[in-house]
This record gives sequence, C-alpha cells and structure tokens, in this order.
Amino acid sequence: MRVLSFNVLCYGSPSHFWLKRVKGVVKVIKDASPDSFGVQEAHKHWMKELTENLPEYGYVGVGRDDGKTEGEYAAVFYKKDLYDVAESGNFWISETPGVPSKGWDSACVRICTYAKLVNKQTGKAYVHINTHLDHVGTVARVEGVKMIKEKAASFGGLPVVCTGDFNVEQDTDCYVEMVSGNMADARKVSPDTDDSFTFHGFRPGKTHSIIDFVFIDKNTVKPVKFKVINKKEYGRYYSDHYAVYADVEI
Repeated sequence: MRVLSFNVLCYGSPSHFWLKRVKGVVKVIKDASPDSFGVQEAHKHWMKELTENLPEYGYVGVGRDDGKTEGEYAAVFYKKDLYDVAESGNFWISETPGVPSKGWDSACVRICTYAKLVNKQTGKAYVHINTHLDHVGTVARVEGVKMIKEKAASFGGLPVVCTGDFNVEQDTDCYVEMVSGNMADARKVSPDTDDSFTFHGFRPGKTHSIIDFVFIDKNTVKPVKFKVINKKEYGRYYSDHYAVYADVEI
C-alpha cells in the first residue's frame, strides 16, 4: 500500500497563490493514488477543494485553531472504497492536548490527527498519524514526537505510519527522538529510496532541505519504496514543498 505526505502551503504570495496551485496538487495526489495521505497547511478552503476534487477520498481532521474548521488542518485522507475508519481523533502538541492550544516554546497552535483504517476486503488494519510540527519551538518539536510515539504505542501493536512536515532535518534532537525505539524513517530503510530534498521554497536552486517524512513502525511495517515527487505541474510548483510517499507492506 502507499502512504503520502503533502504540505500544500496554506495561501502563498500572489505569484504562488493557493487557488493557482489547486489543479497541480490534485493531479499529484491522483497520479500517486495513495491508500491514505496526510496534508499540512490545509485551511478550510483547501479542504473544500480537496474533498470536491478527490471524491474517492474521505478524511478525518479538524482545524487546529478551534477544533472545528478554523486554522490549518493536519487531516488524514483515505480511499473510501477500500477502508473503513474504525477509530480517529486529534490532539494538540501542548501540555493540554485535548483543547486547541500552544505548547512549550511553540510559535503556533499545532495539531496531530490520526485514523485507524480497516481494509474492507482483508480486514487488515493500520494507523495513519499526521502532523505539522512547529517551525520555531525546539522543545515543542521534541515533546511533540514523544506524544506521537505514545499515541502510536497505544494501538497495541497495530502497524503505524506517521507522515508530516516536521520542520527539522535529520541531524536534530527531534529527528533522533522520532527514530528511537520502534519508529524508522522510510527514506532510510526502504530498499528503493530517494535522496532528494523536500522543501524548496519556490527556489529549488537556492533553498532546499529535507523536512517532510514518512515514519513507519519497523516491527510491523515492511518498507518497499520511498519517493519524492519533485516535478512541476501546470507550469508552476504546486507548493513550496514536494510531496513524498512510501510504499509499504503490512
């Protein structure tokens, strides 16, 4: 199966305004055809476009600012014909995870969304967790991945995948914390992998970093392939990030 992560960039400058990029974003997702995917920076207008243009997908998630529709979503989308949602929820990356809130040294309210998906044909289940960690708060990022790993462990040994924009590269405390224990970076452990950067800021010749990831539970998820979708669509970049995906077996 395939899981994908995509920071779609909430608004963008006039030359990269979000409405100009919708068709490209939709095409990338349709072409990749993931079983499930996580988005970051998807405000309610993005969510409307994604649900209307990708009718084959359902989603779980809420706006981070009010727990309803305001602010960015870190939604998990899934193929409705293949999967039922057995369980889903959201928590905030803060000391008060049950309510919209900032935590520790975070500059923004940050949320994590998860879904337990059950294959309608085989009965096999997996958990997809998705988030967008803070761009400023170093403590908040580390505490956030601890919360994510705790949530992953709560599913009693079910296969878990975690997607997101973690706003850190691989030489940071946050990344090291994430890959300690049961979680592994699909980029690192897949036999067929891709070393391309994921963030380009619309200046791929000058700005580049690896901050978008697919993490997997190495005990229950077998990595097959990792790919960065680094191409331009419709004459423009579809976001300041490239989408990434992992093919895995459970």
